Amino acid sequence: MTVGPSASKGFRAALRALPATVWLLGAVSFFNDAASDMIYPLVPLYLTSVLMAGPRVLGLIEGIAEALSSLLKLIAGVLADRSRKLRPWIIGGYGVAGAARPLIGLVASWVGVLGCRVADRLGKGLRSAPRDAMLGLSVDPARRGLAFGLHRAMDNAGAVVGPLAAAALLAAGLPLRHVFFFAAVPAVIVLVLAWKVREPAAKQVQMVPPRRSWSITALPPALRRYLLALALFTLGNSSNMFLLLRAQQLGAGAERIALMWALFSGVAALASTPLSALSDRFGRIRVLTLAWAAYALTYAVIGVLPQSQMALWLSFAGYGLVTAALEGTEKALVADLVPAGQAGTGFGWYNLVVGLFLLPASLLFGWLWQALAPWAAFAFGAGCSGVAALLLGWWVPRARHT
Repeated sequence: MTVGPSASKGFRAALRALPATVWLLGAVSFFNDAASDMIYPLVPLYLTSVLMAGPRVLGLIEGIAEALSSLLKLIAGVLADRSRKLRPWIIGGYGVAGAARPLIGLVASWVGVLGCRVADRLGKGLRSAPRDAMLGLSVDPARRGLAFGLHRAMDNAGAVVGPLAAAALLAAGLPLRHVFFFAAVPAVIVLVLAWKVREPAAKQVQMVPPRRSWSITALPPALRRYLLALALFTLGNSSNMFLLLRAQQLGAGAERIALMWALFSGVAALASTPLSALSDRFGRIRVLTLAWAAYALTYAVIGVLPQSQMALWLSFAGYGLVTAALEGTEKALVADLVPAGQAGTGFGWYNLVVGLFLLPASLLFGWLWQALAPWAAFAFGAGCSGVAALLLGWWVPRARHT
């Protein structure tokens, strides 16, 4: 299928027609991810070479930080619904994270890094569900795929710029500690932009149902089924660190791995908007089912790749395309399935499910890799994703008609 000039013009016109809130939140995510990814790849190096802490400490820090963040995403979403105010949570979340990251350069022990990382992730927990709810409420339902896709594209673009900026600073001879301080620059820009964001119109936010509105049983049946399918998909979606480990196992050196990861992020950034926008035209569940099935196929292929650099490059690019198709569409589907007055709670549960199942996913993947073989681990991930795609395509739509 070819895309003619008229279709391209229509796509650009649709982008320009998106509300200012969507563009502002996208710009906020771009600069926030640039700040975050300036320092995230350096934290392991900083812990081991400067603070003399080992891999166990790194695992402890990241485990505690991510667990607290996942829980807080639900709490913040529920409280945002009850207060019917989204903007304070967004500004506060980005502010806490932006203040915490540069402080890593001042700490003298791994305990200090733990405190900074926990604060960073708590900031993410405060803002994630309210921000996604605001995105969903700020745009016409027929353009939600486009809006969430644009947001993910700008987020991924920041993930490309951040590491490149850090590499440039280090190449210029800047000490490792000082790179952390430079993360304050995009953090200030984030706060300025976040302050300009406005609440959705009052008519878009309905009254929150009383009593137990936080409970998953208070959510619509179709959303509950979707979250169950998402849990199974996430169980097969292990940490991307294993993808990097697979590349190393197949003979890629550190520099090539870094470039492959930049390729993945770049492809995801370029493709997120148009691929997520397909769900506006062809249906959210249909596009996401195909994306999850493609993810299963990609994982199966990576598990049996030969020692070929070209195959690795193609796999990372393909993984970027798949990620681009599913990230924005997943969130747009949540916005479709949840009532406006429960948008924060719905996105809170979405983020909680993803956060909680990532830990057992990585543990299972690592155990299968070590006990059997890499192909077995990737086959498990592919199997979970494939079954989740079947559930999404067949079982979830049935709840919308009951």
